[in-house]
Amino acid sequence: MTDFDVVVVGSGISGGWVAKEMSEQGFKVAVIERGRAVTPEKDYTDFTDPWDIEHLNRKTEQDRRDHPIQSNVYAFQTYSRQFWVNDNDHPYETADNTDFIWYRGYHEGGRSIMWGRQSYRMSEIDFEANKKDGHGVDWPERYTDLKPWDDYVERFAGISGSMEGLDILPDGVFQPPHDLTCGEEVFRDAVETSFPGRRVIPGRVANLTEPTQEQMELGRGKCMARDHCFQGCSFGAYFSSNSATVPAARRTGNFTLIPDRAVHKVIVDEATGRATGVETVDIKTGEKSVVTARVVFLNAGTIPTTMILMNSATEAASNGLANSSGQLGRNMMDHHSGARGSAIIPGNLDKHTFGRRPNGFYIPRFRNHTEEAEGFVRGYGYQGRVLRDRWWTSLGKKGVGESFKAEARTPGPWRMGMVAFGEVLPNEKNHVRMHQSKTDQWGFPVPVLDVAWGDNERNMVRQAVRDTRAMLEAAGGIDIQTDDPDTVEPAPPGIGIHEMGTARMGFDPKTSVLNKWNQTWDIPNLFVTDGSFMASGGCQNPSLTYMAFSARAANHAAEKMKYPCRQWCLLRRKKARCKTHKPHKYKRGYHYETQS
Repeated sequence: MTDFDVVVVGSGISGGWVAKEMSEQGFKVAVIERGRAVTPEKDYTDFTDPWDIEHLNRKTEQDRRDHPIQSNVYAFQTYSRQFWVNDNDHPYETADNTDFIWYRGYHEGGRSIMWGRQSYRMSEIDFEANKKDGHGVDWPERYTDLKPWDDYVERFAGISGSMEGLDILPDGVFQPPHDLTCGEEVFRDAVETSFPGRRVIPGRVANLTEPTQEQMELGRGKCMARDHCFQGCSFGAYFSSNSATVPAARRTGNFTLIPDRAVHKVIVDEATGRATGVETVDIKTGEKSVVTARVVFLNAGTIPTTMILMNSATEAASNGLANSSGQLGRNMMDHHSGARGSAIIPGNLDKHTFGRRPNGFYIPRFRNHTEEAEGFVRGYGYQGRVLRDRWWTSLGKKGVGESFKAEARTPGPWRMGMVAFGEVLPNEKNHVRMHQSKTDQWGFPVPVLDVAWGDNERNMVRQAVRDTRAMLEAAGGIDIQTDDPDTVEPAPPGIGIHEMGTARMGFDPKTSVLNKWNQTWDIPNLFVTDGSFMASGGCQNPSLTYMAFSARAANHAAEKMKYPCRQWCLLRRKKARCKTHKPHKYKRGYHYETQS
């Protein structure tokens, strides 16, 4: 007798979806979380004013000592420090002449609490890219296969956006978008007039603008446009595991969260070749224990999942579990950035914004699509905002008296900032491996990240800088600031916080780790649905794709667990009896279960 039907390692964006789907299908599900449980009323600080937060919410020297890496991320402040790991407690190494910035948090919900909530579909163009230009392996699925699941997760999660009819960025099931500011409208009109193949659209974000009945029943409410997202959202207005999928799983009565446990390895019965559970370590006491299950899902995050599979090596699989292809740990991708630009957009000084939107604008990919490119394949999209400068523009200025106060109270000009996120090609040389001698305090080998960008990424970011400047000039921008297009380098790997690809899916078990159902080729009841499975990354934020594939894989696994033989539908239609199958009563009708 197993402890659970399903064990899910990790409670982040993908793990939450697996837990929801499997719990709702009637299976007993355990989610093992390396970090602590999170209670919104205790742990969220979105109702605390900045002046009531220690150090006025500013980073301290102690923060920089304890979090030398994490403290550089855009979402790290005093109020959100609790959601980012102490780098000294969680070491990793980078290979010689490489750099990797690994941002992460270990707690219930994982990075679904701290993410930027940008939610975009991959297109048919993205799914076909590997096959067409010969990089990586072909995706075993296409957009048409995933579209129903995109629809499904968008409807439940709640994505606000506008219908645009673009083949490079498919429309979805949207709630009303957050409007562009008047400064963004000026920028949009100028860009779309000067560059007919480019579009400037409202960013698509997982923030509720018109909550559905289902969402309200989970305790979620409308986005209040306070821009306190990184403090946690007590309204449940933005999608996270904690606000949506985990509550949905809990209400079934089939869900168990096991916090403060780090998974060391997957346990496999060598006689049957099936996973029987996972070995865990209590992060507070160091005590080891085993949690058994009929099916195992790995959703710990790309790098931790890869390490778990490597740590799970057996005599029969000496180079890592589910690694007969030799591809485990390889093909690490992220999204590269570095093409930043800023400018003042003149005019509209009689207008201001109402509220603080949780998003800005988005420019879908146009290079190697509506416009040609030289020196690189694939392309990039832009994220940005145009907002009025506020009181902080007076900081550091000399002055005193009423005139100085009046100036401080007067909003500044409309200022915009934008950055390109570009696709990174799958490359076997970019990989994760275990350190041969260094371990962390729990005895786990320290990961070594060997990832570097190549000429394709370098040429892409330099073209993106040129495009950035051209668009700012077309909009009449003043005080335009960009990098030098001749010398700029992509930001280091990891900066995009979209690490993926180390256990890719494919058609062939000789060249991939997973099949089209996110199921490992080698271990039939072991699934991986975090970013590890990605065969390519597109240039869009990947979280929505993780969600869709996770829901899809979970439902496939549930079907296999309920209906071991897929012949039953055919046999039922024919009203025939198969000699190798026996009839079995089930609530949805008869199915035929293999006698063996």
